Amino acid sequence: MRVRVKLFATLRERVGAAERELELPEGSCAADAWAAIPELGAEPSGLLYALNREYVARERALADGDELALIPPVSGGAFRLTTDPIDLEAVVAEVADERAGAIATFVGTTRIESRGHTVTRLEYEAYEGMAEQEMARIAEELIARYDLVKVAITHRVGRVDIGEASVAIAVSAPHRADALAACKDAIDTLKETVPLWKKEIYEGGEEWIGRGS
Repeated sequence: MRVRVKLFATLRERVGAAERELELPEGSCAADAWAAIPELGAEPSGLLYALNREYVARERALADGDELALIPPVSGGAFRLTTDPIDLEAVVAEVADERAGAIATFVGTTRIESRGHTVTRLEYEAYEGMAEQEMARIAEELIARYDLVKVAITHRVGRVDIGEASVAIAVSAPHRADALAACKDAIDTLKETVPLWKKEIYEGGEEWIGRGS
């Protein structure tokens, strides 16, 4: 059977390509695809597998025509969760580069009114480890789509009070159009795909809103 393997970040650089077509025996699993690409070497701790754009275990069986993404562990601090107030200057510093002619930022803050309720605070919960990996995957896709230099994302977990920042995104690029467009795509995609859940605490009640900010 034939499987298309997508590679990101350090794995892409190691192989020298963003994709690799593999011919695998029937009954092969996701981990067999890693073993079939010798340039990858030993499988790192924290590697994630995504089969047809859904996360799966390394033992998941493959089928002819599948698309398997190998998502490496996050390196560095550009994609993080934090219980502390977000330092926007620190997020911007992550993407500062002499190649950049523009840095676009987005900061999401807790508002006091939501769906007819008076909000007293927000509480965020995340699937730690997977959330940072998904942020890194978003950045890789943005860098492939736009002419960018760097992307950084920081998201709060735990309690976030009114007026405080829940998420900060910074994108640097040679030109402002790419930086602005990628910054918008980053927050839109983050709200859809990153395993983060928000609870709104109201005067007299509370409600889980779901993924995103």
